[in-house]
Amino acid sequence: MDFLMLITAYGKQGDFIKAERVLSYMNKKGYAPGVVSHTALMEAYGRGGQTNKAEAIFRRMQTSGPEPSALTYQIILKTFVESGAAGKQVEAEEVFEQLMIDETSPLKPDQKMFHMMIYMHRKAGRYEKARKIFSVMAERGVQQSTVTYNSLMSFETNYKEVSCIYDQMQRAGLKPDVVSYALLIHAYGKARREEEALAVFEEMLDVGVRPTRKAYNILLDAFAISGMVEQARTVFKSMRRDRFTPDLCSYTTMLSAYINASDMDGAEKFFRRLRQDGLEPNVVTYGTLVKGYAKANDPEKMMEKYEEMHTCGIKANQTIYTTMMDAHGKNRDFHSAVFWFKEMEARGFPPDQKAKNIILSLAKTDEDREEATQLANSDTDNLHGLTLITFMFERLISKK
Repeated sequence: MDFLMLITAYGKQGDFIKAERVLSYMNKKGYAPGVVSHTALMEAYGRGGQTNKAEAIFRRMQTSGPEPSALTYQIILKTFVESGAAGKQVEAEEVFEQLMIDETSPLKPDQKMFHMMIYMHRKAGRYEKARKIFSVMAERGVQQSTVTYNSLMSFETNYKEVSCIYDQMQRAGLKPDVVSYALLIHAYGKARREEEALAVFEEMLDVGVRPTRKAYNILLDAFAISGMVEQARTVFKSMRRDRFTPDLCSYTTMLSAYINASDMDGAEKFFRRLRQDGLEPNVVTYGTLVKGYAKANDPEKMMEKYEEMHTCGIKANQTIYTTMMDAHGKNRDFHSAVFWFKEMEARGFPPDQKAKNIILSLAKTDEDREEATQLANSDTDNLHGLTLITFMFERLISKK
């Protein structure tokens, strides 16, 4: 019994080397390895990133024994799904489908197996397949839980669909948890339905559900999307009340609430507070401010933030370059927009289709359209144009 507990513990840790040693010692002492020890070693390989070795044990168990248990199937499905390899996900589907054949299956798929398959299809963007598995789950009488419904809510983009699943969950007699509330609030916030989002948040607090830090950040994002600053501030303050220290993601999301409310003064004050509270902004934080000034049609402040970020040693990402390009173009400065398009390429970010569509839309004259078309159709790396130093120098000259 002690050996089984030890090998199971190593399996949970993903320490397959120690799990192998325990199994080898068991064999030397004459203990016949059973389904528990095989499953534990299989899990150790899976958690340790040795997917092929985990599969080899599983296949051997299928053909030579010991007979895989429900836990064995749960773990191998999880191993295949979390490996991230498309081929292994196909194998996960095949194993699951074999379990669905009542005539030949050694056991029936349980709730955890269904959840893992829903998760796999959701993660891969195969939403119809995820919905189908959810339906089959109900048809077979497999108990559905709050986690099941949360999985469905997580990939729906229409707030009506999310709300419908939420209502369906309650009709099934299940209580929403913090994730359920966060997903519904996020859906309402994204649809700019502020009153519904606030009502759900208040309901959540009334029934005594307290968010986790991750859920708090989701709630913050839901209100930030709509520029609901007061509601976002309430959530932000509540984090400390529930003994969760806001992280950089929390601060950056709160910053975006001010920006989406077109309150750049408030955004600047909160940005200063971020540093006062001992945090250092990253590229996402600066990108949020850059986007805010672009949205406010203030190219000078936008450039100021970009230069500040550059001085701090933070490299811009593709989103920032695209924002800079778009902002300059909308201010009828097509040549600066072209510079940022080329700078994006020079800094190792090949312009994506969005960037190409933007540069094409900014061209107003025949000459500009010709240049934009050449840029959008170019697959070469020779798009460097002016260097950043030259651009900044010309910008300083233009100010005088």
